[in-house]
Amino acid sequence: MDNRELYSIGEVSKICNISKKALRFYDKIGIICPDKISEENNYRYYSKETLLFVPVIKYFKQMGFKLEEMRAFLEGNTYVAHEKGFRAKIDELKKQEEEIHMSYTSVKDWYDLILEAESVIENNATDVSVKYMDAMTTCFLEQDFSYNYMESVINIEWTNYLEQIGKAITGPVVLWFPDYKQKLEGQNTKVRIMQKIIGDCGENPTMTLGGCMTASCYHIGSHKTLGETYEKIFNWTREHGYKCGESATERYVTDYWTIRNSEEFVTEVIIKVTR
Repeated sequence: MDNRELYSIGEVSKICNISKKALRFYDKIGIICPDKISEENNYRYYSKETLLFVPVIKYFKQMGFKLEEMRAFLEGNTYVAHEKGFRAKIDELKKQEEEIHMSYTSVKDWYDLILEAESVIENNATDVSVKYMDAMTTCFLEQDFSYNYMESVINIEWTNYLEQIGKAITGPVVLWFPDYKQKLEGQNTKVRIMQKIIGDCGENPTMTLGGCMTASCYHIGSHKTLGETYEKIFNWTREHGYKCGESATERYVTDYWTIRNSEEFVTEVIIKVTR
């Protein structure tokens, strides 16, 4: 860029790496206006000082400001206008950041569940193992268990409850049975549905799941045959000198939310154990 007094719109486009269409639009909305318009041919000409607004606008765009929002900065000569505008943009971007984090967490956790299920199926990983289950504090909703797994897993009441309390969830659906014997015998029983909450539960009822040693076993196939995996856990724990607790957790790694072929459902059955 030399020391000429004025530059044509074509020269400004090349010097500042910006399209002539954008410069015309900036002129139309009053962001960057030419210093001179030829009466003969209506050509636009810009001074070197005006050219220097282009990098400023590019930086504002990088920060997420809309063109209308930039006008106050370009026209203002006080810190007040900048402070107010930047404070509003920080609040807006913070909200966007939280929304993106929520979406990322949900997608990433679901992706991990798919990888987990694929690995379990590929390796037929259905042996019983004893492991420590990390404690997880979660919101929950207690219901009567209807033995309709599809309705329990894709749970309308649970979805409505989460909307009511303004919470977002991630990870697998988890059903906790206070008495798995009643459930296995087909009796009327209670169940608590829960999922990991993004953030905290606030003042809503919470339950701590885990924080203890458990016997765990993956089940591949329809939920109607989950009883077989319970029996496998009972037999294994008896043989290895463990005592099962009264409650059980069913963690639905993949289910109706992911696929429709029930033979490829993957569920982890978890029961607290002691020596």
